[in-house]
Amino acid sequence: MIADIDIVLLRTFVAIVETNGLTSAGKKVGRTQPAITHQIKRLEENLGRPLFGRDRRNLTLTRDGEIFLGYARNLLRINDEIRARFSAPMIEGHVKLGMPDLYAPYLLPGILGSFARAHPGIQVELMCTRSVHLHAALQREEIDIALMTNQPEFRGGDTVRLEKLVWVTGPMTDLEIEEPLPLALMPPGSVLRQRALESLDRLGRKWLITSVCDSVAGLRASVLAGLAISVFPECAVTSELRILGKAEGLPNLPSIEIVLYRSAKRISAVAEHLAQYIAAEFAQVEVYPGIELSRRF
Repeated sequence: MIADIDIVLLRTFVAIVETNGLTSAGKKVGRTQPAITHQIKRLEENLGRPLFGRDRRNLTLTRDGEIFLGYARNLLRINDEIRARFSAPMIEGHVKLGMPDLYAPYLLPGILGSFARAHPGIQVELMCTRSVHLHAALQREEIDIALMTNQPEFRGGDTVRLEKLVWVTGPMTDLEIEEPLPLALMPPGSVLRQRALESLDRLGRKWLITSVCDSVAGLRASVLAGLAISVFPECAVTSELRILGKAEGLPNLPSIEIVLYRSAKRISAVAEHLAQYIAAEFAQVEVYPGIELSRRF
């Protein structure tokens, strides 16, 4: 029978996967490379299965390693929730949080779920709208904190995540070969719209905006209907969408900054607690819905 698994070994295993290396994982968990190697050996001996391929220079997960990764992340999440729940002071209150719907359904559920379980006395009210509207709501003190796509006119805030942008289309369309390229984009003022058009212009690719949508749901509908190609943050790419790139004649897109902003007024201790929790957790979100985990990570 397999013995109980040391949580420290789980944290080391996940760190190796997330940093793609033994040395970088050691820096993350505060261990030397020989210590990391020894811990993985202990873990594999405990399980009786190899988790990594034999080539330690180009680390790849075995099939058992892929399966174990899901269990390891779940156990670490539960462990960290327990620590947060019983080490944090019992606080109660209400927080208004803003976030664009480009990210909210894909990045927030796990974070807010964990926060709610750790802090059942805190109620979080969520506002989903475009970043420009969230910025205005912060200035009017209608919300306490907001996660927004950074824009040149915004000032202050803390960058919590760099999010890759990708071109997306429907699974059965070949719109990428059309000239001009049909596009479904956000209204003027959107950073995603600006990045898309600038990238196409630099490439000298002709384009035509055929759909303008104020929400990710509208963009998704246009794409799946075969009307246009769009630009999504990678976290919002689900299994029914197809990612396009250089092979299809489209330019690489720069990443965007997701920034945490606080209200112009002094926010409550409860709101600040949520802000710090999100800042700590948000950058660790790794799994994108619909994108299958590769054995080469």
